Amino acid sequence: MSNFVTALKSYGQHFLTDKKVLEDIIKVVNKYYQGEKIIEIGPGTGALTDYLLKEFDFVTCIEVDNRCVEHLNGKYATQKSHLEILEADFLKLNLKEMLQSPTAIVGNFPYNISSQIVFSILDNYENIPFMVGMFQKEMGHRIASPEGSKEYGVISVLAQLLYDVTMEFDIPPSSFSPPPKVMSSIISMRRKEEINLDFDFKLFRNIVKAGFNQRRKMLRNGLGGIASKELLQQDIFQKRAEQLSVQDFIDLTKMIEKEK
Repeated sequence: MSNFVTALKSYGQHFLTDKKVLEDIIKVVNKYYQGEKIIEIGPGTGALTDYLLKEFDFVTCIEVDNRCVEHLNGKYATQKSHLEILEADFLKLNLKEMLQSPTAIVGNFPYNISSQIVFSILDNYENIPFMVGMFQKEMGHRIASPEGSKEYGVISVLAQLLYDVTMEFDIPPSSFSPPPKVMSSIISMRRKEEINLDFDFKLFRNIVKAGFNQRRKMLRNGLGGIASKELLQQDIFQKRAEQLSVQDFIDLTKMIEKEK
């Protein structure tokens, strides 16, 4: 169907056409699904939507491109009781209002906003038990990578604080129309069973961002404005941000919080 709508670069569109990949995405969704509502971000011409509708009773699609919305409305005219199509920019929606009950986020995400989608999910983690999304492979690695790796950064720490992140599988450019210039990956984020935010989360975020802001330097350089001179003498501040695990960042936050 995707030949009716040409992919636009401005929307970061690459339409997935590989049936095997679409089936594999559904398998991953089913692995985590426990009766949540389903929101699909960026359905495009509905390749994944077809499979979601076969598998789940009701799907909400959020699509910013008016051409795709018209296409979807025509394509699914007889399935309106199972499908809601919203013409909207996911990043501008009031998610607090929209996510009143547990909701899974699924989609072949537009690559130019994929990290912002992750941050939106993190802001609303209470109502999002899991996410299964397609990312540029490099971005997927960044979200999933452990401390000590060069990809590890702010998004890795914040995502892994709340979710177990898994690189599920890679997808070659040939699975898309038009083919992107990069490899893609499906990653899943499954909310942790035990989340205990017994520390100042805003401070935590500031520490993580400040630490990675100067990732080549010791933490004492980046955190000079956040921690006192005395505290900066401690051993941990001689490390670089990428050497700290999520738990290390939590401990650091508590240490600075206690001092304040």
